[in-house]
Amino acid sequence: MKILMVSDVFFPRVNGVSTSIQTYRTDLQSLGHQCVLVAPGYPGAAPDSDPDIVRIPSRGVPLDPEDRLFVGHKLKAWGEQLRPGDFDVVHIQTPFAAHYAGLKFAKRLGVPVVETYHTYFEHYLHHYMPMVPASWLKALARRWTVSQCHQVDAVISPSRPMADALKAYGVNTPIEILPTGLPTSCFAPGNGTAFRVHIGVPAGRPLALFVGRVAHEKNIDFLVNMLVELRKQIPSVLLVIAGEGPAEAHLRSLVAARGLSDSVRFIGYLDRKTTLLDCYHAADAFVFASRTETQGLVLLEAMAQGTPVVSTAVMGTADVLAGTTGSLVMPEDVALFANGVARVLTDKVLRAQLSKGARQDALKWSSRTLAEKLIRVYQGLAVTPEAAVVEEAA
Repeated sequence: MKILMVSDVFFPRVNGVSTSIQTYRTDLQSLGHQCVLVAPGYPGAAPDSDPDIVRIPSRGVPLDPEDRLFVGHKLKAWGEQLRPGDFDVVHIQTPFAAHYAGLKFAKRLGVPVVETYHTYFEHYLHHYMPMVPASWLKALARRWTVSQCHQVDAVISPSRPMADALKAYGVNTPIEILPTGLPTSCFAPGNGTAFRVHIGVPAGRPLALFVGRVAHEKNIDFLVNMLVELRKQIPSVLLVIAGEGPAEAHLRSLVAARGLSDSVRFIGYLDRKTTLLDCYHAADAFVFASRTETQGLVLLEAMAQGTPVVSTAVMGTADVLAGTTGSLVMPEDVALFANGVARVLTDKVLRAQLSKGARQDALKWSSRTLAEKLIRVYQGLAVTPEAAVVEEAA
């Protein structure tokens, strides 16, 4: 098949959407399908080695230095080159300019259009528009979501709880549940010892890790407050926060205010194929408490490195953690969560059991298998009405 993906974000912008796109594209290409991605250009970024990545000139987003906006007339001009037969399906990955451009591309091509619903906006917008009443933003997010989902032929949801939420909104477009899988590279053993040496953390120091965008919706405040309780049981514990984002200044202030400056280390973004694997492997426990994940890919990445997970189970993380043997699911309660982390950090037998289980849990999320399922979704939409009648009669 010839697939056209459109997204408002992609690497070097690091987030779950970029990771999901890259993972699926890699597997789709390895299965013999062409997958062209249209994404914004980023100032200073190295040229793409993949000829099927189309970079459209972009401009900055006010108050958001990480993201970019397509230059509208450049995106439109690129789309005007499209002709029927160029692609078999359009796959929209984000709900901003890419959504409306993707609809136009699909109409011009005469092909079906699919959209992945990556972000749980209902629990997201109020962090960035606190001056607007939360109830208004929730209603706006729901109406916007329903409107966009009804403009496409199928919706991809990364998790069952997210699919259930969309149905509760009133979305009646067919919804397929397809999480982002793990490529084989995620299972390559990281060098935890070397990573600890690199960041100056002694081998015996208990290390809890968070990986992800340092944003308000990730609920990292909870982890910092939990650390206050955890230090009462394990005074030497270190919380490493790997990532960057708009909440970093706030979190640094919170860490200082809680007297935790010696117990928290911000280390920024890491290379997904090398230092990030080392970082996961260096940790004794991976901690997570986001309320807005549509999947929670970092949980799987941690498990693939044999790192026990201590997490709440909300939305997508509930899907990931259901039935796992490499995690402790805890409520969003500071004291109880701290007790769970303390158990993992102090009980070597438990930690070894969870580590073994985590690897087995991660193996169930093969990215190639999920890419094959995505192709079947595309092919199902591409069936003509006449063929569908014949198939039904058969």
